[in-house]
Amino acid sequence: MNTPNEYPGPDLQAPPQRDPDDVTRALPHAIGPEKSLLSSMLQEPQEFIGIAVEEKLTADHFYQPSHSALFGFLVELFNAGQEIELVSLVQRLLDRGLLNRVGGPAVLTDLYTYAPSPGHFRYHMKHVKDKFVLRSIIQNSNEAIAEAYDSPEQVEELLDTVEAKIMAIREGAVIQRTPTTKEAVNRVIENFQRRCAGERDSRGITTGFEELDRMCNGMKPGDMFVVGARPSMGKTSFMMNVVEHVCITEGKPCLVFSAEMSRDQVIDRLVFSRAKFSLSQHFPGQTPVKGDLQRIQRSALETAAAKLFVDDSPGPSVNFIRAVARRYKREHKIEFIALDYLQLCKSLSKQAASSREREISEISAGIKGLAKELGIPIMILAQLGRKAEERGGSRGTGKPRMSDLRESGSIEQDADMVGLLYRDAYYAESNEEKEANAGRAQLDLAKNRNGQTGVIPLTFIAELMRFESGPPAQEEQVEMFAPKPPRSRFDD
Repeated sequence: MNTPNEYPGPDLQAPPQRDPDDVTRALPHAIGPEKSLLSSMLQEPQEFIGIAVEEKLTADHFYQPSHSALFGFLVELFNAGQEIELVSLVQRLLDRGLLNRVGGPAVLTDLYTYAPSPGHFRYHMKHVKDKFVLRSIIQNSNEAIAEAYDSPEQVEELLDTVEAKIMAIREGAVIQRTPTTKEAVNRVIENFQRRCAGERDSRGITTGFEELDRMCNGMKPGDMFVVGARPSMGKTSFMMNVVEHVCITEGKPCLVFSAEMSRDQVIDRLVFSRAKFSLSQHFPGQTPVKGDLQRIQRSALETAAAKLFVDDSPGPSVNFIRAVARRYKREHKIEFIALDYLQLCKSLSKQAASSREREISEISAGIKGLAKELGIPIMILAQLGRKAEERGGSRGTGKPRMSDLRESGSIEQDADMVGLLYRDAYYAESNEEKEANAGRAQLDLAKNRNGQTGVIPLTFIAELMRFESGPPAQEEQVEMFAPKPPRSRFDD
């Protein structure tokens, strides 16, 4: 019987020293538990290889190269539904030219006769995984040290890279296998069946605007939803209405990046908008009526109980946004992020310093990558250029287009959905025209990767800084015969 660190065969000498800076110490490893796992898999392949696959054990977890090669081959045979026994296994390895890589017939026989206790399989598997984590930490730390010496000026980018690697180790992202097409199809069909049954979790995160939710079926994990508008159109109000619905009505943890308003201003707007109380029409020293006070108190209690996190750092970099979002995802399981707004963010790369368009492109791509990485939707506000106003006029001729997104066409390319917010009354040239268009607003869903596009009528209540579903009440009489989904009305 060979001792744990002595193996016959060309690839099975003492485990290789993989740390070039410290040849006196081998990286963390557990040869005995590795042998135990492989022995159990060889003796009872259907049971123990199945457990290993379910627990996402991969060839990378094995420190000994021969063990890694053997495990990969066993999983390949298992997935193909082929019988696994010693004689045919040796022949298959020989036919594939892999016999020497796993140590030869003697090592296979040794593993067969190793005879571990089957009850210790999961314990040994955890031991092997733990050693892999330690090796990953050492490897990433060595790489970070080398990069810190080689690129001392790229501090923010290096910090972001190191953090991403450590987070990947924590969450096991480095070792997760890619799902097969069959598994993806099964998930699609299961989700479709839940949707047909009317289950709530078959949709993405809803916005609270019925027509928008119908057209996009909710905001999906990994989606980037860009809401563009000219200044004073109410895009921050629209975003906060969505945040209110997600974090208070739906009870989902949310993170808001507000580069323009302070944390207190964000909460102030949320509390009084939800209470449907107009601060702009309230005089100092005036006591609100009992009904107003009750609504304010109820709104304050609901907002205080919500899992809402606000970061009001001015001019955040995309690296900063990623770092904060990862931490809140890890610690608070956030399910939605809102960012106000894109053009106030920064990118600290060298390439971005030479071109504003390149900087916006990097920020846009970074936010989209973050949405995919965290598996949650991100709503991001964006400023539109002056082209819409230069087209002139209200009542349609000056309405925004996707091409009006300022400084970069990559925003519309990266986005899964693009909504353009517009209010006729803002461009009214007379009091009569302003009164006629009072409250009328629309969100033009100009891009929707996973559904239809079109104009969504909204009502803007200026004194409350609040949007509601559907056109203003006076317009519903005119359009009463047009087919519409049910609308929510502003009614206390």
